[in-house]
Amino acid sequence: MFYTHPRMHPRTTSRVSLTALLGIQVTDARGNLCGRLRDVAVATGADAGRVAGLVLKTRKGTRIVPSSEVMETPAGTLELRSPSALHPLAGDENYLFLQQDLIDRQIIDIHGRKVVRVNDVELEWMGQGGVHLLRVAEVEVGLRGALQRLFKGILPRRALDAIATRIAPRGIPWRFVDVIEVDPARRVKLSIEHQRLAEMHPSELAEILADLAPAEREAIFTTLDEEVAAEALEEVDAKLQKSLLASLDEERIADIVEEMDPAAAADLLGELPDERSEAILEEMNPEERHEVQELLEFDEDSAAGRMTTAFVAVEATATVADAVQALRDFDGDAETVSEIYLLDPGGVPTAAVPLARILMAQPAAHLAVLAEPRVLTAAADMHQDDLAEMFDKYSLRSLPVVDAQGRMVGVVHADQVISFLIEKI
Repeated sequence: MFYTHPRMHPRTTSRVSLTALLGIQVTDARGNLCGRLRDVAVATGADAGRVAGLVLKTRKGTRIVPSSEVMETPAGTLELRSPSALHPLAGDENYLFLQQDLIDRQIIDIHGRKVVRVNDVELEWMGQGGVHLLRVAEVEVGLRGALQRLFKGILPRRALDAIATRIAPRGIPWRFVDVIEVDPARRVKLSIEHQRLAEMHPSELAEILADLAPAEREAIFTTLDEEVAAEALEEVDAKLQKSLLASLDEERIADIVEEMDPAAAADLLGELPDERSEAILEEMNPEERHEVQELLEFDEDSAAGRMTTAFVAVEATATVADAVQALRDFDGDAETVSEIYLLDPGGVPTAAVPLARILMAQPAAHLAVLAEPRVLTAAADMHQDDLAEMFDKYSLRSLPVVDAQGRMVGVVHADQVISFLIEKI
């Protein structure tokens, strides 16, 4: 707690920015200089947000003093109740240091959809009578905080305050930030609600990861479950994929890769060094490993290099009821399925049935009756440029890929072709 100086008038609430406090003189009761304020230590965990102590730069080096030993003077300086309360920092305190650990850090805003930078911290005096508690009120992420820091020491305090009051504050209440923890390596860890992350669209989560600094990015990515992490990885570029996986062991990566679309997984492993890619494959389940290894053998510029082996196919004699069951048993991303393929005994596609027709048909109806009059296919070695032309010519949403014997080995979706075209721009 902070105690007001006996000569001060009582007040209820007032605010002061961290920028305004930093560098302020701290004296003893006789007015002798003890040091200057270098940082503010804030408690974490159950006491998150409580100012635990002040870090001072003194002639003897950096010292910390408990907040209960500090008073505010009428002159705007700080006074120590007992200079003997100053003691060296041990280095293992479970504190968040506002200047060191928070200023200029990137955090996710209260809506969990945008990365913002902390420009300043608003502290608040609260209380009545002679006792006032100093706590963290909010973090400033707007232009006001940036200007206060930029022009401190350049413009007079009054002039700077006058400019700042003309700019609307943009703050995040501390209750939305108190999930920040600091590990022994002095990195800020952002513990975001898992439910909120899971509800984000993968592309939004990918944007957040891309905007974060490496330490914060790593802290968030390592908290994601395998399915959410896999979806996010599929949305980011190869360089960022490598960065996100750099701190993970092969077993953890294998768990994530198994949740990815096989084609995306193959692309990811193809970008990693051979030794690490092989180590990850060894940790994967045999079925998923086999699918990915098959895709790794194809030329990445071919139709097979763009396809996924996750598709829904049934026998040519199947009924609507059989198709519904196949959909229920499908382990891939159901949102990518737009049609079900009919295969002859040799695995050759004979027809394709749009899902819309299946939904409107009776369970006993034969799929062959509902099928398109013909099914287009692409050879596994077809170049991706020719593949894109085929999608454009026939306005396709997906296209089966067949091997040299005409057997279906995968399917290319329109979004995979779009991704390829974007890469060419």
